[in-house]
Amino acid sequence: MPAPLDENPHAASGATPPVDEPPHFPSLTAARVLVLAAATLWSTSGFFAKAPYFAHWPGPALAFWRAAFACVVLWPMVRRPQWSWKLVPMTAVFAAMNYTYLTAMAKGSAANAIWLQCTAPVWVLLLGVFVFRERAIFRDWLLIAFSAAGVAIILFYESRAANLEAVMWGLASGVFYAGVVLSLRNLRSMESAWLVALNHLVTAVVLSIPYAFILASGKSTAAVPWPATGIQWLLLAGFGILQMGLPYVLFARGLRSIPGHEAAGIGLVEPLLVPVWVALAWGDKPAWWTLAGGGLILVGLAVRYLYLPPASIPADAGSEAV
Repeated sequence: MPAPLDENPHAASGATPPVDEPPHFPSLTAARVLVLAAATLWSTSGFFAKAPYFAHWPGPALAFWRAAFACVVLWPMVRRPQWSWKLVPMTAVFAAMNYTYLTAMAKGSAANAIWLQCTAPVWVLLLGVFVFRERAIFRDWLLIAFSAAGVAIILFYESRAANLEAVMWGLASGVFYAGVVLSLRNLRSMESAWLVALNHLVTAVVLSIPYAFILASGKSTAAVPWPATGIQWLLLAGFGILQMGLPYVLFARGLRSIPGHEAAGIGLVEPLLVPVWVALAWGDKPAWWTLAGGGLILVGLAVRYLYLPPASIPADAGSEAV
């Protein structure tokens, strides 16, 4: 799952690289391969969420299991847990982001879900300019223009196809994604592995509460999504470990040797591949307007992130994602 404007879009899905790993710096080639591998694994979200084995599962149930299994990989990386009241809004928006993103994917196409979530940098930019009085550059406004055009195309045609609800969930996930970005920026002094792991733990706990009430009330357990077959357990474990947990480890190592803006460019592979895996595996092909609108959003992201003049690259840009 959003990131600072100069980082990989998925890095702020709660994922900032851990700072307590051994001081090993991979070569530039190895670092780029690691980031590419992370983006490719992140792009499998649609493959897992749209699997026919979960055809009647709601998005929040998928989000719970993904976060729960991701904790298996992420919590062993925590070295310095700290407390702050600022952690409360961070974990809240992260849980909301997962809820809305996987609801959008469950109710609509995987392509719509990921491309609409990629509007997060637009919301971060607008808040930065109009609330925090930050300065925007010309490429920032190009990002907004292309994204607005892409969203307008998707909204118009999806509303005619009676699938507007899924689009609204996708846009909401982008807004919450932006909230995660801003929260992580505000907490950058804390250990990143701690923030990532805590986000996923709280998400799993929060999303399990409704089902816990159902079980406690003695009502029928039919409304509680629970893996009933081995293939479901295997896919859910892969969803959390391979699609969510492991990519953060790879991305963290890659960022030790390349700057954030380069990782952001490589990270554009993720939204490009999401609909590809879903189409190849399950035959769920996006509509032409989804391709057109998503293409405009991706063009805006590429214009903003694929080139930064050397003077704008911080000296420590490769040290952390946030």
